[in-house]
Amino acid sequence: MSYETIIATREEGVGIVTLNRPKILNALNLKLVDELVAELEKLDKDPDIRAILLTGNDKAFAAGADINEMAEDSAIAIMKRDQFAVWDRISLISKPIIGAVSGFALGGGCELMMNCDIVIASETAVIGQPEVKLGVMPGAGGTQRLVRAVGLRKAMEMLLTGEPISAQEALRYGLVNRVVPVEAYLQEALKLAKQIAAQPPLAVQMIKRAAHKADDLPLQEGMEYERNGFYLLLASEDRKEGMQAFLEKRKPRFTGN
Repeated sequence: MSYETIIATREEGVGIVTLNRPKILNALNLKLVDELVAELEKLDKDPDIRAILLTGNDKAFAAGADINEMAEDSAIAIMKRDQFAVWDRISLISKPIIGAVSGFALGGGCELMMNCDIVIASETAVIGQPEVKLGVMPGAGGTQRLVRAVGLRKAMEMLLTGEPISAQEALRYGLVNRVVPVEAYLQEALKLAKQIAAQPPLAVQMIKRAAHKADDLPLQEGMEYERNGFYLLLASEDRKEGMQAFLEKRKPRFTGN
């Protein structure tokens, strides 16, 4: 498939999606989000792909929504367009998404980053939700995911002032997993994605689903969901292979069955 706003490549079981509007810091217009979601769903259905890497460039992961596209629209036009509905489909991707983030991750860029399961950030990353400075508020999950990620107090500070935080502060608050030099963040994220891609796919996807349920379910219901997933995986061929390989002291060959 040919895209105008993203680049899609593959490497050793990893689908790599690169946001590609560098002249305007990967500002998220409707076309980019549509193309991004289409590729993510395509990768999710591909049995040869076991993990997804999402990145931008050294200057910007994504600097926010494309304001030129929204500035003159009426509230009714934007509501009718329901432009955030497509974002909901990102949360339905079953395979793990690893974000490689450098430079600006602001507004929609921060919201997109928070849709990733793991985030490797460069030392130059600048992360925030500045929508309040434009007289609006986040609309693609910023208020909800940020509170879950960093806690209410820090989220309120970021949301109400619109001021961004550094990569190191994001690390302290658990918003990113690692901070590495800018020349290393992409390779570090790809290395991690390949490591996950080498794991049994069914178990990886079941773990992702169960972990995300922890945000939505009371503890006992979450425990029950986890236990059912455990029982289900006992019926997989990968479980047999993994345990047999362990007993035979050899490397397992997982097939996703």
